[in-house]
Amino acid sequence: MMQISAEEIARTLPISECIDVIEAAMKAVSAGSTLQPLRSIMPVGDGNAMGIMPGAMGEPPVHGMKLISLYPDNPKRGLSSHQGVMMIFDTDNGTPIACLDASELTALRTAAASAAATRALARPDSRALAILGAGEQADHHLPAQLSVRDFSEVRVWTRTHANASKFVDRHSGLAADIAAYQTAREAVAGADVVVTVTASPDPILEGAWLEAGQHINLVGASVASAREIDDAGVASGRFFADTRSGAEVQAGEYLGALKSGAIREAHLLGEIGEVYAGTLPGRISADDITIYKSLGTAAQDLAAGYEVWRRLTA
Repeated sequence: MMQISAEEIARTLPISECIDVIEAAMKAVSAGSTLQPLRSIMPVGDGNAMGIMPGAMGEPPVHGMKLISLYPDNPKRGLSSHQGVMMIFDTDNGTPIACLDASELTALRTAAASAAATRALARPDSRALAILGAGEQADHHLPAQLSVRDFSEVRVWTRTHANASKFVDRHSGLAADIAAYQTAREAVAGADVVVTVTASPDPILEGAWLEAGQHINLVGASVASAREIDDAGVASGRFFADTRSGAEVQAGEYLGALKSGAIREAHLLGEIGEVYAGTLPGRISADDITIYKSLGTAAQDLAAGYEVWRRLTA
C-alpha cells in the first residue's frame, strides 16, 4: 500500500487539472452511480469533531473512507483545521492501494469543486473575485478560481485584517490587482464571484449586499449549526448543492432559511452534477444570482485520491 504525502498530492495533481476530475465525479453522483452514505460527524469536545466519510465509485473502480479530525482553531497553532487520512481500495480485488494525507486532499478537491461550479454558473465575463476568508481553503481557492475565469481583480476580507494582508502578500504574483478589504460588504460590492471560506458559525455575507449577476460559492460551513449567508441571501439566488441528501441534513444556510420561512423546499433546485450533465438549467440570465453550496462528498475524495495514485503508479 502506497503512503502519499501532502507534498506528493500537490505536486502530482495541480489544482487546475483536478477541476475536470471533480466535475466528472459530481456527474457520477447525480447519475446515481456512486455509493455515499451520509457522513457521520462526532463531537470530541471544545468545538472540535471527527468526520467519517465512506463511499464507492464504479468508474474509477475504487472505494474507501476518509477519517478526519475537524479542529477550527488549528490554524492558530500553524496546523490545518482538517487532520486525517484517506484510505482507498481497489474494488476489483478489495486490496488497499493507498493512504493519502487528508488535509491536502480535502483542500484540493474542495477548491476544485468550487471552481467547477464557478465555471458552470458564473457569467463568462466575470472579472472581479471576492474571497471572504484568508486561511488554507482561501489559499487553494484563489488559484482554482483563477483557472476558470480571467479575474483581473481579487478582493480579500477576513475578520482579522492583518491576516487578509498576509494573504495578499502570499499571492501577490497570482493576480495583477489583489487587495485586502476592511469590510466584507466592501469586498462584495461589485464582485462578480464571491467565495466564502470562513470558520464562522454565523453569517458573514448578507443578502442585502448581493447584486444582480453575481455567483456565490458557500464553502466554509459544513454542519447544520453553521452558516455563512443569511436567509435573505439564500432566498435571493438560484440555489444548488453538491448533493441534495447532504444539503437536506447538513447545509446550515438552506436549513436556516427553510426554518424561518424565507424559502420552501423547492428552492433547492438540485445538484451541481445535474447542471454539469446539462439536465438541470444553471444560470438562466445574466442577472441571475447563482449560489453553490459545498458540503464535500466522498466521491470527490475518492476521485481525486485515485487520480493521484494513478499518476504516481503510471
